[in-house]
Amino acid sequence: MTEIAIHEDQTIATRADVPLADRPEPMTSELLLWVQEARQAAQIATSLAKTSFVPASLRGKPEDITAAILAGQELGLRPMATLRSMDVIQGTPALRAHAMRGLVQSHGHSVQLVESTPQYCQMRGRRKGEEEWQVVEWDLDRAGGLGLLSKSEWKKQPKTMLVARATGEICRLIASDVLHAMPYAAEELATAGDGEFAERVAAPRVSADEILGPDAEAASPGGAPRVTADELTAGGEQSDWPSAAEPGSKGGDR
Repeated sequence: MTEIAIHEDQTIATRADVPLADRPEPMTSELLLWVQEARQAAQIATSLAKTSFVPASLRGKPEDITAAILAGQELGLRPMATLRSMDVIQGTPALRAHAMRGLVQSHGHSVQLVESTPQYCQMRGRRKGEEEWQVVEWDLDRAGGLGLLSKSEWKKQPKTMLVARATGEICRLIASDVLHAMPYAAEELATAGDGEFAERVAAPRVSADEILGPDAEAASPGGAPRVTADELTAGGEQSDWPSAAEPGSKGGDR
């Protein structure tokens, strides 16, 4: 087709006497829509980059904030909830354990904390509409086998760390489709030192209501009791603790 023919087709498409049904559809694609969303996210990121609402690890980095917002959008999170739910660890975005659990519950799946002590943690979960529970267990022997007990936060708060590990594992088992490209919790991937850890603790944490929305009670099928944010963080303590990565470890994705 020549340039003249193309111009004539475009002229016909804009003429008032041509029925709407006969006009060609405008050229659109999911990629073009994504580009538009990326531009909007970049504008938001530029506005937020220097504010205290952004975690220290992202502050002053509008490009990283843009990527975090887009990644959170694919998971169904709003921009501010994303920034308070996610860490970027060595270039890899990862949800914090409490946010991962809230996201899974927002899709109607059920997660319960069955038992939690400084030596042992058991959690169970099941997909929406299923009867059978999946169970995961974490204890100090398992953590020690992965070399985690030498980490400072494992020494300080083993109960919190066991809960975080169990949370990431059970969410992968029952709802890997919900997590998409972020199957590991930030606590599982983090390798930050104590100094960097102190900055991450200062970041505000997203609430369960922000993730789950007004229908939070309906997110747990069968009326199953749901563990609270305080239970997930062992008495209200922050759960954003650094630890070693554990891809392919015992009890992971099957």
